[in-house]
Amino acid sequence: MFQTVEIPFWLLILVLAFAAVTFASHFLFPSVRWFFRRRMERAVARLNTRLARPIEPFRIMRRQDQVTRLIYDPKVMEAVRDYARQIGVPPNVAFERARSYAREIVPGFSTATYFGFAIKLAQRLSQGLYDVRLGGGEAKALEKIDSSASVVFVMNHRSNMDYVLITWLASSHSALSYAVGEWARVWPLKALIRAMGAYFIRRRYSNSLYRAILARYVQMSIQQGTTQAIFPEGGLSLNGSVGKAQKGLLHYIVRGFNVHDSADVVFVPVALNYDRVLEDRVLITAGMHGIRRFPVRAKVVLGFILRVLWQKARGRFSPFGYAAVCYGEPLSLRDFLTQSPAPSTRTLSEALMLRIRAAVPVLPVPLVAAALVQSDLSCSKDTLTQASQSILDMLSDKNAWIHLPDGQLEQAIETGLSVLKRRGVITQEGDKVSLTPSQSDVLSFYAASVLQRLDAPTGIAPSASLRLDLPPRPKRVKS
Repeated sequence: MFQTVEIPFWLLILVLAFAAVTFASHFLFPSVRWFFRRRMERAVARLNTRLARPIEPFRIMRRQDQVTRLIYDPKVMEAVRDYARQIGVPPNVAFERARSYAREIVPGFSTATYFGFAIKLAQRLSQGLYDVRLGGGEAKALEKIDSSASVVFVMNHRSNMDYVLITWLASSHSALSYAVGEWARVWPLKALIRAMGAYFIRRRYSNSLYRAILARYVQMSIQQGTTQAIFPEGGLSLNGSVGKAQKGLLHYIVRGFNVHDSADVVFVPVALNYDRVLEDRVLITAGMHGIRRFPVRAKVVLGFILRVLWQKARGRFSPFGYAAVCYGEPLSLRDFLTQSPAPSTRTLSEALMLRIRAAVPVLPVPLVAAALVQSDLSCSKDTLTQASQSILDMLSDKNAWIHLPDGQLEQAIETGLSVLKRRGVITQEGDKVSLTPSQSDVLSFYAASVLQRLDAPTGIAPSASLRLDLPPRPKRVKS
């Protein structure tokens, strides 16, 4: 028993390696995971004390546990059987495909990444590029939402900066879970977005099984109280106005809601607007060609970032103007389904888009662009001021939320003209302001958010004449 045994050196190394792996997997790794898990739970508990809507346990489950829970859900298992029969494959093959879809959809939320890194980065980016404003007559209504209700922010989609801006501004309310398109499934963006709690959705190449799993994931996260943020338009606005809603995610939410048993779901309309949309010319070009493919090259994006950083380092960077976020009137799904005369996903989406349009804030550049359209695309500065005042009076009657520098119309016009001149959209000779001939699409893009609020046409032709012959009235401007 105690005799010496000789073994080759390579075999000794192999035995020790197996022993080390066994010790690590059975003793060390579980202890380390438990240690970090406890730290994370304590951090989340401290974080929840300052959030209006605490982070639910569902968000901090291990990702693999969420995947397992999703694929073994009875409705998903039924979808697997139906899919197997539909395409004629064994159930185990369909199940493995369902597992791959679940892994693709389910995020891996990290509180450290979201609140420790993403929020700070979002704040720096937002404040570094824009003068950010938050407002809206219904902002206080958020505080009155039942704490047991699930909240879904529904937003217009103006720019990819929307993700950044809303992530920061909503950070005191809750951690948001976004639905993100296939464009973001690139390294290293993919891992970062997953860690922020976003989930990827396929807009192409999906099938009935994939849609069933996506629907069930959305329904489960809503039922668990996860705060969602969705863009009903399904993509960026190509003309500057708020478009129609795509009913996909809204349909999943409505279909999984039980009026009598489920906790209420409250939709909060959120409207965003910018004095400058970073990708405006790309969007306009895509709209002119009737496509949603944005041929943005990496070197162009990198060049833009380096140019901004260089200007900031030399102290010559001019901010892009205002970026504003306003809340609309919240809508209870239970009230809508029980009190609406014709409740459906279509009527729900229409009601939400109406509230988003009504909450779109008015900023200096869109205001000046709209006034120039109303003034035949060429006018004196005094005429432009009168047209701007008439627009403000009409929007004030509609309870629009207006953000102007210090509430002063004259300063807003100077700001708007300065931004548009710097970008070559207009020219100014003495007191006369004119549209640069090749820039009508850009002017239309920025005027659209204001003209849509006025129920006026948003398209611009070289000979367009949309003058407002209204007498000037005393200013009533919210700032």
